[in-house]
Amino acid sequence: MAISKKFYLILILGSLAALGPFSIDMYLPGFDAIAQDLNTTVPKVSLSLSGFFIGISFGQLLYGPLLDKFGRKKPLYIGLVLYIAASVACLAVKDINQLIILRFVQAIGSCATAVASVAMVRDLFSVKESPKVFSSLMLVIAISPMLAPTAGGYLIAAYGWPSVFLFLAVMAALMLAAVVFFLPESFSPDPDYSLKPSPIIKSFLGVIVEPQFYTYALVSALCFAGLFTYVAASPVAFMNIYGVSKTGYGWIFALLSVAFIGSSQVNSLLLRWFSSKSIVKWALLCQTIFSIAFLIAAFYDMLDLYSTISFIALFLACLGLINPNASALSLAPFFKNAGSASALMGAIQMGLGALASVLVSFFPEDSVLPMPLIMTVVVTTALLIHTVGSKKLSLS
Repeated sequence: MAISKKFYLILILGSLAALGPFSIDMYLPGFDAIAQDLNTTVPKVSLSLSGFFIGISFGQLLYGPLLDKFGRKKPLYIGLVLYIAASVACLAVKDINQLIILRFVQAIGSCATAVASVAMVRDLFSVKESPKVFSSLMLVIAISPMLAPTAGGYLIAAYGWPSVFLFLAVMAALMLAAVVFFLPESFSPDPDYSLKPSPIIKSFLGVIVEPQFYTYALVSALCFAGLFTYVAASPVAFMNIYGVSKTGYGWIFALLSVAFIGSSQVNSLLLRWFSSKSIVKWALLCQTIFSIAFLIAAFYDMLDLYSTISFIALFLACLGLINPNASALSLAPFFKNAGSASALMGAIQMGLGALASVLVSFFPEDSVLPMPLIMTVVVTTALLIHTVGSKKLSLS
């Protein structure tokens, strides 16, 4: 594959994969403004974030079979049109319940881009190339935490929080044009693939019983739950507890994303000398150690703004190493049903992310402790699953 063609493919696929993260991050600086306009509280507004996670988790299971039945592009059209419609509808919400519902619908649309982009990496690139391609996708995806909250902060300050959803609608429309005119169809529709419940369930079961899939998919999902914990808790931690402004919060988000971007690109270099399995093993161990240290510091009230940022940066740096390798290892055993495998992996990620973000909303608004507590629980669980699963894989 020519370098220029590969570059444009990765750019488009990365942009599609980044639509969900952009949708999550961009409106975070507006939580206070949304709460005031809709006569509710910031924890209630955070439930709209949880609704988004739940929508992505559910929607990916829907799109997986559609991608394997109709090819990759037609489901993408459906998802992007639905996303645009929901984004425009968010401009006119009158209460928080309407926003929660529309964010759920918006997520159903965006998860088409998440599933399709991952499945198309498996379609277009070899198993050996996939970890490096996923690292390149991480570069595009990781730009969203740099740009989204910062841009959202300025948009909200100038035009109010509804302007964020108008921006997202326009961005999705541009992506739809790129898919129509520039993205090739990477998978021929399978007329024999049944959309009846029984064959779909059988296909998902065929994926989930594969030890390599469930080991690395669960590891990736649990570590991502730590990321979503940070996303859900950060408006309270940085703006309410540490007194950071909306634009300052955006810049902190951008700074922290550098750790994620940097480590995901270092991963491409490490793959020259180390296997994906080895990188996941050591990065997960380091992430667990950092999370426990973060929890201890929070428990003994030793944290300030800068130490909190430092611990989160270390967590994200480890995630940048874990995720591309765990994703590639999860999908490696599959080809024909890569869409279903991608959907199931994404559903597990977003389902656990939604659960973590909901848990954050139940904690009081005057403590940073919930963030490291949930992070530590999920990554230590991931380490345990990896340890047991690796032994099983080595014996098989």
